[in-house]
Amino acid sequence: MHGQDLTSEVIFGLGWLYLLLAVMNGIWTYRAYMAGPARHDHESGEKGHEGEHWEDGPSLAYTTVWSIISMGYFLVAVAHFSGTSDPEAFLIRMPEFVKSAVDRLADPALYFAGSIIAFVLVVVLRRYLINPTTAWVLLNISVVFMALSMTDYDFRQIVGKPDNVPIVSMLFIVGYFTWLYFRRAVDNDDRIAAGKSLYEQEDNDKVLVWPDLVYTELICMVALTALLVVWGIVLQAPLEEPASAVKTPNPSKAPWYFLGLQEMLVYYDPWMAGVVLPSIILVGLMALPYIDFNKRGNGYYSFNERKFAVLTFMFGFLPLWIGLIILGTFLRGPNWNFFGIYEPWDPHKLEVLNNVNLSEMFWEKMGRTPPVAPSGSGAGTQFLYIMLREWLGLVLVLAYLVILPPLLAVTIFRKFFARMGFIRFFVLANLLLFMACLPIKMLLRWSFNLKYIVAIPEYFFNI
Repeated sequence: MHGQDLTSEVIFGLGWLYLLLAVMNGIWTYRAYMAGPARHDHESGEKGHEGEHWEDGPSLAYTTVWSIISMGYFLVAVAHFSGTSDPEAFLIRMPEFVKSAVDRLADPALYFAGSIIAFVLVVVLRRYLINPTTAWVLLNISVVFMALSMTDYDFRQIVGKPDNVPIVSMLFIVGYFTWLYFRRAVDNDDRIAAGKSLYEQEDNDKVLVWPDLVYTELICMVALTALLVVWGIVLQAPLEEPASAVKTPNPSKAPWYFLGLQEMLVYYDPWMAGVVLPSIILVGLMALPYIDFNKRGNGYYSFNERKFAVLTFMFGFLPLWIGLIILGTFLRGPNWNFFGIYEPWDPHKLEVLNNVNLSEMFWEKMGRTPPVAPSGSGAGTQFLYIMLREWLGLVLVLAYLVILPPLLAVTIFRKFFARMGFIRFFVLANLLLFMACLPIKMLLRWSFNLKYIVAIPEYFFNI
C-alpha cells in the first residue's frame, strides 16, 4: 500500500514544506536570541515570558532548543529532496497505528464532543495559549501533522482537492484570529484590572486617507491579485463534467460555505434546516444591537467585560458552524456516511440506521400502535388523531419555547431579565434556545436514533 500512498512528486513537495518550517523556526530562533528579559512587549506591555530568557540576555537553553528544531526540519527537508527515487521505501510517513487510532474515533458524536471540549479548553486555558511560544508550538504540531498526513493517499485525496484547499487555509486563519482576539482581550483585561490605559488608546495613531490608506490598499490589492494568479496557475479549477440527471456525484456536496446547512439537513426537515434556522440566524444578528444592554467592551477587545456575548458568539461560530463545515468537508463521504480522515471513501459502505420518531418510540413503549384515524374520516377527525399521535412531541416543543424562557428569567438569567426587560429578554432567550436546538437534536439522533420530535408528514411539518 505504501507505493500507492507516496509518489516522488509528493515526497519532493513535502520537502519544500519542511524547508519552509526550517526557515520559519530559524527566524523564531533569531527572535528568541535577540529578545531580552527586560524587553517589554510592545503589544501587551508585559515582560517577556518567564523561562524564555536569562536575566541579562537570551536564554541559551531556549535558543538552543529552537535552533535544534530548525536544523531538524532542514535535515528532514534534505531527506525528502534526496529520497524521491524509491517512494515505497521512504520512511518519513504517518505511522499506521496512529492512522488506525484516529480512524477508530470516526464517529460524529465523538467528533462533536471533541469539538466542544476543545472549545472549552481554549476558553479556560486562554492565558496559557496567548503565550507566543505556546502558540508557535501548536502551529508547528499542526503543520507537521498535516505534512505527515499528506503521506496517506486517502487523506491527500480529500485535502488536496481544489475545492478543499481554501478550507484548509481557513482553519489556520480562524485559529490565528481566535488567538489574536484572546491575546488582545486578556491584555486589555489585565490593563483594566491594573487601572492602566487600554491597548487601543495607546496605539491610536491617526493617518490620512490620502496617501497612507490608499497606498496600503493598493499594495494589498496588488499582492492579492498576484496570489490569485499564482493560485489559478498551480491549482486546477474544480470544474466537473456537465450536470446530468442520470448521473450525480457521490457524495453530492454543496459549496463549503453551505456545508453547515447541508449537515443540518441530516437532523432537520428541509423547511427547518434550510429556511427557519438560517432566517433566525440573520434576524438574530440584526437584533443584537437592540438587545445588548452591556455598554462595556465596545470599541476595544475584552473578554471579562463581555463573557456572555463572546462565549455565545464563539460557540455558535466555532463548534456549530466551523465544526459542521469541517465535518461536511473532510468526514462525510459517499452516501453521506461518516469516514475517518485516513479511511478510503468506499461507496459500498453500508451503515444500518433505524431512525424512529418520538411518537413511535412513545406508543411502542406503551405497547400500542400510533393512533390512526378511521378510513373515510373527515379533515377535523384526522387532525385530532394526528394531535393525539404527536401530543408528547408537541408538549415538549411548546415547553421548550414557552415555559423554558420564563424559567430561565427567574433562575440563571435573573439579572439579565431585570436589566433587559420582558421583550428584549424573551427575544434573547428564544434566539439562544433556537441555537441550542441544533446540538440537542444532533445528540438525540446519535444517542437514541431519534428522527423527529414532532412528525406530521400529512402537513409536511416535522421538527
